[in-house]
Amino acid sequence: MRVIALVLALGTMMPAVSGPREQAKRIHDRIAGVPPSADTLAQMVDEIENNNDPLAAAMLAIEHPGFYNVTLKNWATPWTNEDQTPFAPLNDYTATVIGMVRDEVPFNQLLSADIIYTGSNSPAYSNSNNDHYETMENQGLDLKQVLQQNTQSSVTGLPPEGTAGVITTRASARAFFIDGTNRSMFRFTMLNHLCKDLELIKDPTRPSDRVRQDASRSPGGDSRVYFNNCVGCHAGMEPLGQAYAYYNFEYTDDPEIGTLAYTPGSVQPKYLINSSVFKDGYATPDDRWDNYWREGPNASLGWDSNLPGTGYGAKSMGEELANSHAFAECQVTKAFQAVCLRAPVDRADRNKIAEITSSFKSGYNMKHVFAHAAVHCAGE
Repeated sequence: MRVIALVLALGTMMPAVSGPREQAKRIHDRIAGVPPSADTLAQMVDEIENNNDPLAAAMLAIEHPGFYNVTLKNWATPWTNEDQTPFAPLNDYTATVIGMVRDEVPFNQLLSADIIYTGSNSPAYSNSNNDHYETMENQGLDLKQVLQQNTQSSVTGLPPEGTAGVITTRASARAFFIDGTNRSMFRFTMLNHLCKDLELIKDPTRPSDRVRQDASRSPGGDSRVYFNNCVGCHAGMEPLGQAYAYYNFEYTDDPEIGTLAYTPGSVQPKYLINSSVFKDGYATPDDRWDNYWREGPNASLGWDSNLPGTGYGAKSMGEELANSHAFAECQVTKAFQAVCLRAPVDRADRNKIAEITSSFKSGYNMKHVFAHAAVHCAGE
């Protein structure tokens, strides 16, 4: 009797199998963060019940402003700052991500396109501050409605060849090109867009001929530390990060007030600092990049064989990263976590992510990614 009672008790704790109405509500909640209106709910139920098309129902939910103003903003904002907080103010990086998703711009252009999204509000976009976007947010403007696509070169004055999608937005430069040696930009680009921090992909078997002069070959007086640890990251990072050699974030007294500097043909001094640390190291002459990780264990990141794996500047290097399988899988996994409110936990989740990733790579439509993930998790 106790066993029967326990089974009955557990049975009352299990969720009932949801019908079309419950499924529709759950999909909308996952995507927009709020319940659907009566009209939207009716349309979603019709898609699920009569057309057997929960994906179409999810696409209806994506039209809700909450998807753009809340879900996407919270999804993208952590990529724009080193603290990886979603509570940072709206900025040109986040707005550009939101706009690209809304307009179904192929998302593999995220790190290379001459693109930026602005509003029509005052104050106008400025290269030296974030007032345009903070005012937009403070006024509660609907990002789905107000964001307008522009070329970055026409708004910021960068030459088209110097633009590299969100990498060359002001917010990105303020976070990752400021001070330092621009290694921060490469590290956070890998972390945010390939879901790989450098420690996870270090490979000491790659040639170390491009490791800069400022990296000690004997940290703490012990060369084994360099050869067994440091070189694993530097050997692959340095020849890729050289693509950023012409960029810097320049400011005077207040780091919040500053601009992205681009000096084509002239390597930023930060690439040549501390040259006496190891004089026989690499002195950066230009912005040529090479992907040493196309061979060795990091070939598993799935580099596109149609690309050459070498080039000049941030734009072509962004294409290299954003056309990898790791980039596609990373975007899908992050979207899954955003709408499912959890990481993938079992084989069903992992199989679904693999399925969505394969579909995503055929057109890089992020709306479809969010819709597929929401349908999957709405069945929980």
